[in-house]
Amino acid sequence: MNYLNHLGLICAAGNSVDEARRRLFDSAESGLAMTDRHSPGRLLPLGIVESILPDVGHLPLVDRSRNNQLALAALSQIRAAAQEALKRHGANRVAVVVGTSTSGIGESEAAWRAHAATGSFPPEFHYGQQELGSVAAVIAADLGATGPAYVHSAACASGAKAMASAARLLNLGVCDAVITGGVDALCEFTVAGFAALEAVSGTRCNPLSANRNGINIGEGAALFLMTREPAAVALCGWGESSDAHHMSAPDPTGKGATAAMAAALRRAGIDASQLDYINLHGTATIQNDAMESRAVHALVGDTVAVSSTKPFTGHALGAAGAIEAAFCWLAMQDYNAEGRLPPHLWDGAADPQLPSLWMAAPGERTGAPIRWSMSNSFAFGGANATLVFGRTGHDGA
Repeated sequence: MNYLNHLGLICAAGNSVDEARRRLFDSAESGLAMTDRHSPGRLLPLGIVESILPDVGHLPLVDRSRNNQLALAALSQIRAAAQEALKRHGANRVAVVVGTSTSGIGESEAAWRAHAATGSFPPEFHYGQQELGSVAAVIAADLGATGPAYVHSAACASGAKAMASAARLLNLGVCDAVITGGVDALCEFTVAGFAALEAVSGTRCNPLSANRNGINIGEGAALFLMTREPAAVALCGWGESSDAHHMSAPDPTGKGATAAMAAALRRAGIDASQLDYINLHGTATIQNDAMESRAVHALVGDTVAVSSTKPFTGHALGAAGAIEAAFCWLAMQDYNAEGRLPPHLWDGAADPQLPSLWMAAPGERTGAPIRWSMSNSFAFGGANATLVFGRTGHDGA
């Protein structure tokens, strides 16, 4: 079994595991803030990490990016556990598999602005900062891990797909421990791209509402230490599928989403009726919410609690699947014996065209520990990934 032993987390919901847990279960307040930092001339709610990030001046120029700063911030929270794994298993038995989509695009934006103003690129710029594999290489080098190190870049499914790949490496016996998850940094390119698709909301995103009108973009990182050594929560199942329907719109029938969820449940060896909680992809776009709500309703009706946690964090794109896996992990730890649920923040205006779902309200709880949870990630190009987590009965870490 593939256990999620330790978690490092930084996002708009909190700069640590404890901060994010308090926001989810105690204050239930959005982490989004109105800003024009990445959309000059237009105020938008974004999920920005405001904390001071680790310095990367010691890294080769090619690896100096905000994306890598976010990754190192999350890594710092599990560094001791990761180093212990290296000591126990050997450097060549520790792998790094993470998801990302932006890498160093923000650094390139700044460089091109400087070029437009001065006619030359600044000395702190290297085009290789955009290399997608950079974040895995930096994490591996920082720890001294020499096992496989690579990146998944499948848009919004990147983090979830990375975690599935990490589990496969363990199951194949390629390694004994994996640093896995996702990281993405905000930049103007991302915000402008979604704005061009008319998918960005000028107010806090409103998933599943009749008034929903688009997403909020966010940033962050979530990194797990995954091993075969028992912990409170395990990644028990995963499912991946491809719609091959449209470049940016999901198959409205939900066929691909349904296939991913079914495969994850099958691999976990459980029936959908055993689920206690589902973290929705829940982007608050018209098409995604319609597709996902129908697929989830066909799976569990309104008998399982669901929520979209994107109003807490914004849509962190390549990191979203890992951050939302982290929220499932938080909900399944030993301290949550009453089954407090990650809440669904919205205006309460149900869309009559969507099927009814049990959307977890702030403060709502199941009354018992959450034993099984699911997290959905559905990306551009029809790349779908679903993860199923199980509570194992072992002490948390």
